[in-house]
Formats: sequence, structure tokens, C-alpha cells
Amino acid sequence: FLFPYIQLDFEEAANLMDANRDVVTISIGDEDLKAKRQGPAGGFPPDVRKNLDFLSTNKCQCLKCRLIMFILFWLKLLAGQKKSAPFWTFEYYQAFFDVETHHVKERIIGSMLPWPGKNFIQVYLRKNPDLYGPFWICTTLVFACAISGNISTFLHKFGSSGYKYTPEFQKVTIAATAIFTYAWLVPLGLWGFLLWRNNKILNLVSYSFMEIICVYGYSLSVYIPAVVLWIIQVEWLRWCFMVVALCVSGSVLVTTFWPAVRDDNPRVTIAVIAIILLLNALLAVGCKAVRSAGVSYVLLHPCNCCTNDSNPVSVG
Repeated sequence: FLFPYIQLDFEEAANLMDANRDVVTISIGDEDLKAKRQGPAGGFPPDVRKNLDFLSTNKCQCLKCRLIMFILFWLKLLAGQKKSAPFWTFEYYQAFFDVETHHVKERIIGSMLPWPGKNFIQVYLRKNPDLYGPFWICTTLVFACAISGNISTFLHKFGSSGYKYTPEFQKVTIAATAIFTYAWLVPLGLWGFLLWRNNKILNLVSYSFMEIICVYGYSLSVYIPAVVLWIIQVEWLRWCFMVVALCVSGSVLVTTFWPAVRDDNPRVTIAVIAIILLLNALLAVGCKAVRSAGVSYVLLHPCNCCTNDSNPVSVG
């Protein structure tokens, strides 16, 4: 498309350059052309921008100016392209861990203080989901469940005759399985369902898989202080902490996914919201069960079923 407009009038080009001596020009054979191409992302160096503005204003038809315009056109086109790596490579997921600290802090606070009508994805993610926050929130919650469970068991049995504390490392495995299964498989199922419904009903709001994982990950942040407070040896207070965490986490999920299902069939909408809240409640109950699971202690004195004083009996 370029060559029909090319004119081989070099005298016209020379007169044009004499009339505009102050303009900055570049040479096609310049050795620094490669360096000039590597300008800042989303723009060009000042001399190239001036040259581009000059050429677009004067609409010069000479061969040299046309070639320069052709080169700048493709440089600008290539500068706006981002080559995405395949999803099975580390480079693909590296972008999801490239997040600022203040963004993570803002999203954690937003997940703990939900507001009616505030969509977590639209307000806090803004088409920039991350995996850094959800991964560390889930990891922290796993160890918080295990550690608080061990401390709670110790405080409950402390002072009992013949009690010897033994750490319960199996709680880490149980908590990790439950929490990471909830934080990864539930978003996968929800994303697949929303994608299927979006294909049947075109006006539904759609979310990406990474956005759904991000929402579920940050919604678990409120469980961390609740789990830590479960160390308090008052059962009704523990249930209060669990209900508060359940309501806050559920509010984040409902306010986020309600716009995606509200235009669907009413039965489907109610079923989806009910399943989201039910699975969230099961996770809360599961965390509390992990805290109290595997209560074991060692009796240092012999019992009726043990005649050897050197072998302690484990009860649990």
C-alpha cells in the first residue's frame, strides 16, 4: 500500500529539509537506529516523536520520509504487542506474582470490610488479578489452623495428671488439603459453570479464572485472625468468631458473584448463591474441626491394659 504514494523527487525533499533546519531527523543507515527503536514501553524517544509529528503535519510524499513513516509505523505496532508465554511455563504465571505491596494490602482490607454493592473484582482487582496474595493467605491459614490447634490442645490438657504434650503434625496436612482444595477446585468449578451459562445467556457478566481464584483467596484472609482467636478456651466465643468470619467471607463472595448470576434463571441464581455460601460454611466448620481433631496425649503411668511401665500409652 506504500509504493503508489512514493515519489522519487529528491530535490523536493532537499528543499523541504532546507526550509525546516531545526527539525530532528534520523538516518535509515544510522548505526544507532536499533537503540532508537528500543525506546520506553508505550512511546518513542523525543527525537523520534518530533520527527513523527513533523512528518504527519507536513504530509511529505518523498521517498525518505515515506520510508521513515513506514518504519515508525511498524515500531509503534510492535511496541504495543506483548508476547504471551505458554501457560505451562513459569513466565506465564510470573506476571500474576508481579504485584505491589500496597495493592495486596488494599485487597486484604477490602476483603475484611465488604460493603453492599461493592464488587471486589471491579473495585480492587481492576483487571489485574494476582496469585501472590491468595497463595500466601492460604499458606498462612494452613499453619494458623495447625498451630492454634496444637496450642489449644495444650492449654486444654495442661495440668492434667500424666499429660505429656506431643505435636500433631498431621493437622498441617489436613488443613492444607482442605484449604487449597477449596481455594482452587471450587473456583475452577464456578468458572466452568459461569462460562457455560454465559454461552447460553449472552448478557451475563463474565469473570476470568484468575479473577475468581483471586476473589476466593482474598476472601479467606478474615479466617486467619478468627483461627488465631480460637486459642481462647471459651467454646461459645469460638463459635462467634467462626460465624463472624463466615459472614464476612460470604459477603465478599456474594457481592462479587451476584452480578454474574442475577440475570440468569431465578432458580439457577438462588442455587449458585446457596452453593457458594454452603461450601464456605463447610470450610469454616472444617477449619474448626481441624483445630480440635486428633487430640492426643500420653499417659506416663500404667493402665489396666499395660503391664510394662516402660511403654507409655497414647490416647486420642
